[in-house]
Amino acid sequence: MSTSLHPKSRHNKGYDFSQLSSIHPPLNAFIIKNKFNNQSTIDFSNSDAVLALNYALLKNDYHIEHWSIPKGYLCPPIPGRVDYIHYLADLLEQTIKNKATKSILSQQNIKYDDICVLDIGTGASCIYPILGQRVYQWKFVASDIDEKSIKVANEIIKSNQGLSSMIECRLQTDANHIFNNIIKPNEFYHLTLCNPPFHKSLNEAQQGSNRKWQNLNKNKLANESKNKSNLNFGGQKAELWCKGGELAFIQKMIKESSQYQHQVLWFTCLVSKKDNIRAIKLALKKAKVSEIHIIKMAQGHKISRFIAWTFLLKGSISSS
Repeated sequence: MSTSLHPKSRHNKGYDFSQLSSIHPPLNAFIIKNKFNNQSTIDFSNSDAVLALNYALLKNDYHIEHWSIPKGYLCPPIPGRVDYIHYLADLLEQTIKNKATKSILSQQNIKYDDICVLDIGTGASCIYPILGQRVYQWKFVASDIDEKSIKVANEIIKSNQGLSSMIECRLQTDANHIFNNIIKPNEFYHLTLCNPPFHKSLNEAQQGSNRKWQNLNKNKLANESKNKSNLNFGGQKAELWCKGGELAFIQKMIKESSQYQHQVLWFTCLVSKKDNIRAIKLALKKAKVSEIHIIKMAQGHKISRFIAWTFLLKGSISSS
């Protein structure tokens, strides 16, 4: 694995399959040898193998004893997901250290004793709250519009020590809203995070999945180290697509965020398509946010990014 993950990532040195299989023996059935360098690996086009690897990683590195997701639901790549968490922690740390913003937050009585985070579209895996709680001891509210995802996420939370008091799942009953019905009066969140639906239609999502599988299977073993941090398997409708795709979803999020500008320090969202950044920045200016940051994340050979905005830090709009 590339060492371009976040410096704090536990996955910068690659996967120790010997250790991972010892802590989760079912992974043994999927371990093979890469014919190009004779190193241990798995077939990353096999969703069962990826699920076994994820379980082993969560058990070995994050003290999660029970974790599973139903067939057909999104299987998240652990290294990429925890990278987002690390960069969010950096954003919070920079905010706290900055004298000007620290003064503003102090005047508004915003404290950092207990960091509270809202995960939009947590999915059945509940992966961001799990990682954020285990790495940084953050508290989470995890929302989703899919009842089964909420049910499975709750089962994972109840089955693992220390999660029930730190993660609360909430069902979004109105698909037309993101924060409405989820953020309650008098609640305050230091961060929101989201991995938005990428595609504009089910057909587009299926075509994207087919291309991904075709590219992977052209040369499985030669390319797996490049792809292993970025693969997703499965995915329900709300996980993969929405009308208007990623851009429309984020624009709706920005518009709705203005209603909660005093209840959230940093709104954030992953942006898969670089070409969408310009339109997103225009939407943020229209919403009259105070500050914008665009934060790049290198994950293997892939560059991803998330955008962060705030209404509470009364400064000039900036980007980084």
